Amino acid sequence: MHSPLVVMGVCGAGKTAVGAALAARLGATFKDADDLHPLPNVEKMTAGIPLTDEDRWPWLRLVGEELAAEHPQGIVVACSALKRAYRDAIRAAAPSTRFILLKVDPSVLTERLAQRPGHFMPPSLLTSQLETLETLGTAEAGMTVTSEGGIEALTEEILANLHQVHPAVPAGTDQNGR
Repeated sequence: MHSPLVVMGVCGAGKTAVGAALAARLGATFKDADDLHPLPNVEKMTAGIPLTDEDRWPWLRLVGEELAAEHPQGIVVACSALKRAYRDAIRAAAPSTRFILLKVDPSVLTERLAQRPGHFMPPSLLTSQLETLETLGTAEAGMTVTSEGGIEALTEEILANLHQVHPAVPAGTDQNGR
């Protein structure tokens, strides 16, 4: 079993796609933190209203609880985790959590968001997310990767980096040796 992983970044960075691919390769459970948002949060975002910290704390507590829950094969969660304080709140419940920040050029993000109609997070909230984003600090367990080259290539890069700093994760393989 490996440390819980959070694939993080702003809307459109590819958190869900990369997180699901990474979980599949590791044989781990995958969860999208968007599914844990209380209804009032979803309603605010759907209306184009940015969430406040007060809106986020209960949600972040649920994310931390999910990461801390029993997951024998490990867990990967897609979660924005934009501020250090948010990541600290998650680590309060699940201290061994490691974060993978997906870094994406803003013009690519805008293009991606335009291609996902019907998502409750409208493209208009991208600017507020970019302004809120605090990159991983040197004391934070995790890595930053540039989200380019497709999901498979990005997953391979993450797995290689995880192996370098966490040898229990086989480089380029899943838990079944593939």
